[in-house]
Amino acid sequence: MTYSDYRKALKQLRAKPSKMKKYLKHNSPKERKTGVTLRRCERCGRVRAHIRKYGLNMCRQCFRETALELGFKKYS
Repeated sequence: MTYSDYRKALKQLRAKPSKMKKYLKHNSPKERKTGVTLRRCERCGRVRAHIRKYGLNMCRQCFRETALELGFKKYS
C-alpha cells in the first residue's frame, strides 16, 4: 500500500484486527522530541517561517497580521 497518510489505510484493515495491530506497530509515525515539526504556529498551525523570538511562537504571516496589537511598530 502506498498511502501518503497512514490513517487512510485503516479503512481496509478494520475488518482484520490482528493485521491492523501489526500495521499500526510498524507504520505509524514516531513521536518526535526535536525538530522543525514540533514548533508550530500557535495561531494557524503552520510549520514553516516560525518566529520564536520574544516567545511569539507564530509564523511570519500571523505575525504581520497581529504585530500592531502586540505592540510592534513598522519602521519604513
